Amino acid sequence: MEEIIKAIIVGIIQGLTEFLPVSSSGHIELSKAILNLDFGEQSLLFTLVLHTATALSTVVIFKNQILDIISGIFKGEKEDINFAIKVVISMIPAVLIGLLLKDQIEALFSGNILLVGIMLLITAGLLYLADKAKDTQRDVSFRDSLIIGIAQGIAILPGISRSGATISTSVLLGNDRSKAATFSFLMVIPVILGAMAKDLIDEADTLSLSTNEILPLIAGFIAAFIFGIIACKWMVSLVKKAKLTYFSIYCLIVGTLAIGYALFIQ
Repeated sequence: MEEIIKAIIVGIIQGLTEFLPVSSSGHIELSKAILNLDFGEQSLLFTLVLHTATALSTVVIFKNQILDIISGIFKGEKEDINFAIKVVISMIPAVLIGLLLKDQIEALFSGNILLVGIMLLITAGLLYLADKAKDTQRDVSFRDSLIIGIAQGIAILPGISRSGATISTSVLLGNDRSKAATFSFLMVIPVILGAMAKDLIDEADTLSLSTNEILPLIAGFIAAFIFGIIACKWMVSLVKKAKLTYFSIYCLIVGTLAIGYALFIQ
């Protein structure tokens, strides 16, 4: 039962923070340190399960847009084809960084609450600037998609929010807030699914499950999926209303507390 409760806690954190601009990886690291959470040999599999849940919650929220884009591509619609190309362009920096530097970055940040706190302060600054940016009706361009992709690649750092970095970058480039949010959430689906496939292939020989380990995985998946849907809907609404300052303040507070915890308590 204790393992199931842990799984639900981390699932809720993952589901909420994957879409809200507060850094899911940063909050997972903080929760592990504060709550002493450890999933042992199944840590990688549990991470894959949670990311699958949040990827599926994105698909549920944007299912109509995804189906329209796929249909448009097969019909030869220029707008949909261009959107797909932009998504592919945005993936390039994240894929390169993930393949070349992921292990070094994870080793640097694993359990390093001080660095997570500093990165949360950077996220706070980005969100504040984005909220003050002038709203426009401009679409994401091919050039923008590459720059947003670079922001997504940098967001591999725990404490840098992926959604916060990509949406803020897009808005600061002068793009429409609603379109920036939609692009940010849709561009991550192939990245997450690709990363999961790679991890499964790399670790296929070491992944195994006992009966007692299945229930925590299911509990974590359900929690991440449900709260992912809630957070995704909420985030799209907040971006449209230019309410990112609230999350900027939150990241500022949590980042400061994390730095204080690392310096004086840990």
